[in-house]
Amino acid sequence: MRDLLQLQVHDFEVQVLTGVYSEETHLPQPLRISMTVDLDCPEHFAPDTPLSASKSYLDLKHAASEALPQGVHFTLIEGVADHIARTLFISDPRVQRVEVSIVKLAIAEASESIGIRLVRHRP
Repeated sequence: MRDLLQLQVHDFEVQVLTGVYSEETHLPQPLRISMTVDLDCPEHFAPDTPLSASKSYLDLKHAASEALPQGVHFTLIEGVADHIARTLFISDPRVQRVEVSIVKLAIAEASESIGIRLVRHRP
């Protein structure tokens, strides 16, 4: 079995144009996004190991915010998750697996979490 490094960013909130119903299609909705990214892992992390041996957490946040196309309406949040995963695969060949969970905050009525989880493996 191979070693792997998992980077995680959880509960990152972003506004995204998404939704099926007419009341959802004209304004961005708040989404809570969590990501786990599996990377190929070096054999050892010494105290002076540079960041290039891993991946910046900011890259994950970027994929779930600035890398989402502005003004594009995603009918399904599954499309948002897929775009995030593809962005992470393209950005770094060491990324082997991406898990994206998205919670639609605007439709929660009693603090429940309503959303999806998408897992993609490097093609």
